[in-house]
Amino acid sequence: MGFGDLRSPAGLALLDGFLADKSYIEGFVPSQADVAVFDAISSPPASQLCHALRWYNHIKSFQKEKASLPGVKKPLAQYGPAGVADSTKCPPARPAPARPAPADDDDDDDDDDDLDLFGSDDEESEEVAKIKAERLAEYAAKKSKKPALIAKSSILLDVKPWDDETDMAKLEECVRTIQMDGLLWGQSKLVPVGYGIRKLQIGCVVEDDKVGTDILEERITAFEDYVQSMDVAAFNKI
Repeated sequence: MGFGDLRSPAGLALLDGFLADKSYIEGFVPSQADVAVFDAISSPPASQLCHALRWYNHIKSFQKEKASLPGVKKPLAQYGPAGVADSTKCPPARPAPARPAPADDDDDDDDDDDLDLFGSDDEESEEVAKIKAERLAEYAAKKSKKPALIAKSSILLDVKPWDDETDMAKLEECVRTIQMDGLLWGQSKLVPVGYGIRKLQIGCVVEDDKVGTDILEERITAFEDYVQSMDVAAFNKI
């Protein structure tokens, strides 16, 4: 595993391809894997390497807290696509420069008090944190507005009367009085059965988690003065 030489255009191109469908080197949050690869890069990727540049700028925003990112920092050769050897030669770490001794001159001390050496870093850090918070809020809002997929079915029912003297208009009226959450009645018609008897054929759309054919049959056959039986003529998932 590896990215070749991450200090060369070829290595950065490999990194760009690797990140084409990924946000991070490993997993779904910034980790020590991202820190290891970031530290091996000598300069930001070119603008045409859009995936690598997007990742580089994002991980750069975590530089102050990179030591607290999750995971264990492993050798560079343990990251990246399979079949590619790591050949990055990272320079040795530079020792921190010694801080100069404070000047004895009182005027210089006054000037130092007025100079905020770290103000810009704090402002930049606050701005980055604000942008991150806004993006997270936007993502959460979009996700909450996305409607959940509701499984529905289209059902055609045959409702049979007792005989040819049954009031079919009243029978249909009784059926349509059945109201439930997740049930929507549709069109209907009377279909001849024989001997002058006609059955009611009526369609409905139901939400599968809320309404089933068993409860429909129970409710419809409860009108025993009009209904002899109920059958499912057709059942289709929507």
